[in-house]
Amino acid sequence: MTARLTSRSSAPVRQSSVRAHNLALVLHTVANSTDRPSRAGVAAVTGLTRATVSALVDDLVAGGLITEMDPPPRTGAGRPAVGLALSSAGPAGLGCEINVDYLAACVVDLTGTVRQRFVEHADQRPSGAERSLESLGRLAARARLAAEAEGLTVAGAALAVPGLVAGNGSVRVAPNLDWQDVDAPALLRAVPELADLPISVDNEANLAALGELRVSGGDPTFLYVSGEVGIGAGLVLDGRLYRGVRGWSGEIGHVTVYPDGRPCRCGARGCLEQYAGQEALAGDLPLAAASLGIALAAVVNLLDVPVIVLGGAYAPLFAELRAGISEELSRRVLTSGLADVVLRPAALGADAAMRGAADTVIRAVRDDPAAWLRR
Repeated sequence: MTARLTSRSSAPVRQSSVRAHNLALVLHTVANSTDRPSRAGVAAVTGLTRATVSALVDDLVAGGLITEMDPPPRTGAGRPAVGLALSSAGPAGLGCEINVDYLAACVVDLTGTVRQRFVEHADQRPSGAERSLESLGRLAARARLAAEAEGLTVAGAALAVPGLVAGNGSVRVAPNLDWQDVDAPALLRAVPELADLPISVDNEANLAALGELRVSGGDPTFLYVSGEVGIGAGLVLDGRLYRGVRGWSGEIGHVTVYPDGRPCRCGARGCLEQYAGQEALAGDLPLAAASLGIALAAVVNLLDVPVIVLGGAYAPLFAELRAGISEELSRRVLTSGLADVVLRPAALGADAAMRGAADTVIRAVRDDPAAWLRR
């Protein structure tokens, strides 16, 4: 009998695809190890042959992704194996953030360590998109040049913005900055020191949630709430960011908490950010806490989210906000008597968005080291 090949099985698997997969497998094994695994240890975990692992490790070491570490002292017989770890001297990610009252940029190496950090506090609303992004570009260029002076190679940049972002990186609308249809990547690349970099753009709360996911160590499902002049949220479900159909989910700042309340920049009335945004916090902290609790209770009732993380300006005020938020959650969440909602401050504090932005660049390198090696 002659076997028939389906269209799926007839497609050949290219050797380059196998190598790319195995490079990523080895790199992830080293990155996720709690100690410094040897080449033999990586082979045992991955199921690859020792010869294959050795060749792949050689490529990763040559590409600056892995470094070989001196083995710890050994009391038993035999020669101790050389350990492997992520390199802190290879590719790095440039994270940028623009918000209503500050600009920020940082460089994070492959191990997740912040190597450079620059922040400038200034109201961006009078400047307009072009001037603000030019200023941010100059700040990012300083961070890049300082990192490269340390021997790092910036692999790309990511920008966090407080607004709705289209798939091509265009900022469709950022109400608190008064931006509409801004080509942010093009304006950043107009700065000569950034012209050669791939640049992605995302909502600041989404990037902060991704940054928090990497360092939280144990919460695969949570709602991250970013308290700035505006309020955004990033929803992580089973370790993955939920973006919505058009990528615009998380605009919790425009959830109505008081239907006949204060007018909002978005055109509605009674939006959460008018009562719990950064500018409202100084005026009436108890009202801000209660307003947050009302909005968060609605989210918990709808989505059954077990953990809420407060970031941005909320993180340093967590102790003052916690009681008021918890009171509203207890009063309004239907299941409050059955299961507690964990409320905690962001581990990365106010830097979460730019750290998360830089981390997206690093994660792309770690997920596809073959692409980095081809560069």
